[in-house]
Amino acid sequence: MDALIKEQEKLSTSANLSNSIREIQNIIDQLHNARNQIVDDPTSASVTLARLQNPIKQGFENATSEVKKVYKGHNQYQKVLDLKFKDKPSPSADSDALSAEPGHINGAISMHFLREGQFSVASQLLIDIQNQYLQNRQEQHMEIDSGDTQAELDKLLGIGPLKSEDLRRSFGNMYHIVHEMRHNRNLLPAIDWARENSERLELRGSHLEFELCQLQFIYLFTGGAEPSGATKSQEGRFNALAYARSHFSHFQSRYLHEISSLATLMAYHTNLATSPYRKMYFDNLTWEYLGENFTKEFCSLLGLSAESPLYVAATAGAIALPMVLKMKNVMLAKRAEWTTAQELPHEVALPQNYLYHSIFVCPVSKAQTTDDNPPMMMPCGHVIAQDTMATMSRGSKFKCPYCPNESRPEEARKLFF
Repeated sequence: MDALIKEQEKLSTSANLSNSIREIQNIIDQLHNARNQIVDDPTSASVTLARLQNPIKQGFENATSEVKKVYKGHNQYQKVLDLKFKDKPSPSADSDALSAEPGHINGAISMHFLREGQFSVASQLLIDIQNQYLQNRQEQHMEIDSGDTQAELDKLLGIGPLKSEDLRRSFGNMYHIVHEMRHNRNLLPAIDWARENSERLELRGSHLEFELCQLQFIYLFTGGAEPSGATKSQEGRFNALAYARSHFSHFQSRYLHEISSLATLMAYHTNLATSPYRKMYFDNLTWEYLGENFTKEFCSLLGLSAESPLYVAATAGAIALPMVLKMKNVMLAKRAEWTTAQELPHEVALPQNYLYHSIFVCPVSKAQTTDDNPPMMMPCGHVIAQDTMATMSRGSKFKCPYCPNESRPEEARKLFF
């Protein structure tokens, strides 16, 4: 992977198109100025255009030279990719699970752009997919206004909740609040949102509302700016104290210890830099942490994950790919075949934050349970997979593989982890 990283760094540093963009903008400005001159004095058109010839030519040459570097870098990057990943690691080139679910892919990409605040890009992507679909139907001489067209189109787009303008407005509101927090150090929109959703946040056991108010207290205490020393303005302390009196009262039952610590800090205002509470006041990472926590809680109340599913899938795939390639090479060396298309031949260790649900492996068949093959608990309390139970019972009474008890398939209960 070192070669890929090297080519990526080379491409990002030497050919980022910034000069080309600047040259193109200069050309546009020159053309605008020339147009204005000709409008003011039509008789100067020939002279003005003649003066433009060399600067415009030189500008295009400068812009093109950097574009050539980008093309060269892309070609070199492609060569390194082809050398590193020579063929597909899957057991069969025909078993492409993604191609069978275009709606899921399109929906995941659109939702990713929406979650990243790229609303116009998400909308344009859906428009392009719809136009391409309708064009294909026209080329195949199929009816566009048929009853099945809209159903097929919705399935292809995979948009689901993306149609909802309320969802788009919600994400727009979220990015406005996060931007105010991180860039303008303005916590008030986030605090207002947390207060409006206080009951729902408390049901989730969230500490977001208090953490925001706590940071607002510290922000006011430090004079509404980044702390630059041990001495703070008297006005900032008074503002923080007034804020605490008006906003901390309904937090006392849950956060009395934290509020007491904040009150104790008032006594250290002359030497905060050396006080036991220095971290509380001088930790700039708190703003970034609260921005991430706010995004997580906001998405949770919308019924969505805190991170983009597309980002999670791509990252998990990138983590698993080297191990999959290594396993494939081992199988080729031992002349073994990887014949299972729906599961990996070995476990892939993912980071803890990428583990979203419990996984049960049948102790008899050693197969991982799925929605189609769920875990089933027998009356004796032991659990096996549904397919295993069907094989053992064949529709009649069977003996538990772990104890002497006997049971019938209809007596087993489906488990949900």
